[in-house]
Amino acid sequence: MSIFRNIFRSKSNKEKEEIKNQDRGKYMPQIKLPIDESFTINFKANGGKFIYCENLNEIYENINHIIEENNWVDKLGHFYDDKLKAKFKDANLKLGSLNEATYFFTTCENLIANDGSILISSLQIAEKRLIEFPNNFIVFATTSQIVSNIGEGLRQIKNKNKKRIPTNITTIKHFKDVDEKDFLSYGSASKNLYLLLLEDL
Repeated sequence: MSIFRNIFRSKSNKEKEEIKNQDRGKYMPQIKLPIDESFTINFKANGGKFIYCENLNEIYENINHIIEENNWVDKLGHFYDDKLKAKFKDANLKLGSLNEATYFFTTCENLIANDGSILISSLQIAEKRLIEFPNNFIVFATTSQIVSNIGEGLRQIKNKNKKRIPTNITTIKHFKDVDEKDFLSYGSASKNLYLLLLEDL
């Protein structure tokens, strides 16, 4: 994917690109970033922790790193999604009820590029509010779930679930403590969120 080439390219290339952008003039339209790159930039700006993985083995390794890094080895996690729970049964995670859990392991509907948010629904969180979940989230997603904006994400939800559209559709956008002075984020539940992103394109 273009994003990962851009992350590891040389500094001189970045400097050249900045010079090109400055030469364009202030009234020229901005160069549009690829959606994968746009999502990563916005997600990190929101305070999210992003881990790119090329295969499931890397996902398992990184889950263990997250657990060890946060001293959650003896803590309980919670899965709502039984398919996800089965997929990660070999990860040897200690599981408990939602009330006991230190972290919540989930999938999502989509990753929204234009604001770096995570789109979720009742398929991931049932009818509960985000505030009822632990502060720590581990989200498993794939690169094909990245969409440009929330409208595109909602269309995909509708197309995937024609018989029964899920309810409780919301986004998680703040992955660090929300500034109380920022009225736009008032009422938002901030989460300490790790995104395990699996390459599937």
